[in-house]
Amino acid sequence: MTDATTIAERYLAVWNEIDAERRRALITEAWTEPCSYVDPLMRGEGHEEIDALVAAVHNRLPGFRFKLAGPADRYGDKLRFSWSLGTEGDEPLIKGTDFAILDGERLKTVYGFLDQAPASL
Repeated sequence: MTDATTIAERYLAVWNEIDAERRRALITEAWTEPCSYVDPLMRGEGHEEIDALVAAVHNRLPGFRFKLAGPADRYGDKLRFSWSLGTEGDEPLIKGTDFAILDGERLKTVYGFLDQAPASL
């Protein structure tokens, strides 16, 4: 069984990948189909929509990178982890916690929560 941190890091690698072809390959590896992602700002169903969400974040926040913030936890098919988003060397602008439903070692559904975000986001 893949540990929680490895799954969370694989998920964040999707969000950090700027090369569209490589990102789509990472999505295929990390996510089931069908799949879904939802947070207070956006929602996506399936690989193509999730890819579009990630591309939109890169367009809106160029140069920003996601990092795992602390250990990830897994209980059965549930995964929980916190993350930060910012530019290298600066304090993170955004922090969040995601909860996921897994199908084996792959993500099926992710629910994103923003713990810290600027009002203008």
